[in-house]
Amino acid sequence: MSANNSFSHLTLDERRIILTGITNGSSKTAIAQTIGKDKSTVGKEIKLHRSLTHKCKMPLECNNYRKCPFGRQCTPDCPEYFPFKCSRRDRSPGACNGCSNWSKCRFDKYTYSPEDAHSDYRSVLIDSRQGVNLTTSEAKAIADTVAPLLKKGQSPYQIITGHPEIGISEKTLYNYIEGDVFHEIAGITAMDLRRQVSRKMSKKKAKGYKKRADRKYLLGRTYKDYKIYIDENPNVFVTQMDTVYNNETTGPFIQTFKFINSGIIFAILHNSKTSESMKQGVDLLESILGTQVFRKYVHILLTDRGGEFSAADAMENSADNTRRTRVFYCDPMQSGQKGSLENKHIELRYILPKNTDLRALGLVDQDALNTVLSHINSAPVEKLGGKSPLDVADFMYHDLFEKLETFGLHKIEKDKVVLKPYLLKK
Repeated sequence: MSANNSFSHLTLDERRIILTGITNGSSKTAIAQTIGKDKSTVGKEIKLHRSLTHKCKMPLECNNYRKCPFGRQCTPDCPEYFPFKCSRRDRSPGACNGCSNWSKCRFDKYTYSPEDAHSDYRSVLIDSRQGVNLTTSEAKAIADTVAPLLKKGQSPYQIITGHPEIGISEKTLYNYIEGDVFHEIAGITAMDLRRQVSRKMSKKKAKGYKKRADRKYLLGRTYKDYKIYIDENPNVFVTQMDTVYNNETTGPFIQTFKFINSGIIFAILHNSKTSESMKQGVDLLESILGTQVFRKYVHILLTDRGGEFSAADAMENSADNTRRTRVFYCDPMQSGQKGSLENKHIELRYILPKNTDLRALGLVDQDALNTVLSHINSAPVEKLGGKSPLDVADFMYHDLFEKLETFGLHKIEKDKVVLKPYLLKK
């Protein structure tokens, strides 16, 4: 046999040689030397592919069954129970083919068939060197769970988190999908993955934009000021704020808030994108949460330098002119400084994609927006240990959770989470 043969897969002819060795009562070592494999390979092959062809009719395999004083009503605590052991079946070679005691044996009998073993081997979709080791039935079982959830817009991480019984990692599921393992079984392809790659603007391109001069409302509220404030007050709660829209002229406009600690994204629907409407959005958030809860969790509002957020003083102060929060602004063209909210916008766009008429899609009022927010905030998040933002808020910030729930945000069962545009279709 070639020296390289020990690293190749077993052929049908080699499996037939294994059967001959079993029938002759050869040891695993002798069989392995004949086909040029390691004895552990032969042992695993026999144990994995042997089949039970005769089942013992007694409750237990007891070696004293011939002289049983209890009428063979076997129990593990029977004082006469002595487990039956067969060196040929249980040790080497590991199967009962060719056993001289076959016709008289009353115990479990296992036989090895090279044709059946090779057929099992051929049912493996892709060999282990390509990262997949699934039989057709195993792949179908996984696909039955994964396919409907992918169609709802859930990510592999969210599916694996909701169904740990699948028994594979997020990376493995990505590999299976991208490798077309489930294509013929369930029609799942890489096109069903909602992956999006974002790249920073190159320095060369960025130089083509004129640097904005700081305006009056920015004094004491720049990102540098924000970093200093955070260093001096490390326990403050930060909320990031932005706007999302498709049509700058007609809207609708979505004012978004991300409560960083809990991971919750909240949003308010507007018909205009002005500094007055965004200030009213902050007023509404305070009204929804109540003054006490608002001032507990919205110590800081971090936003960009869009003109709609220029009313810094009005956003910082309540109607009675008392300070309710602090407003800070990111540096120009540095949306990554509020990257946590930007990442949530990606999920928002799964349901409310760009270049679509949002009203025609079903975003006609705050109730519709609350439905969108409920599904996004009910999806498991890796950084939250597989919990959803609403789960975290319910457990750690229950007063905040109660206020948002009263306003219309509700937990959605993991398997019923939909992150696709059809969510709002009626």
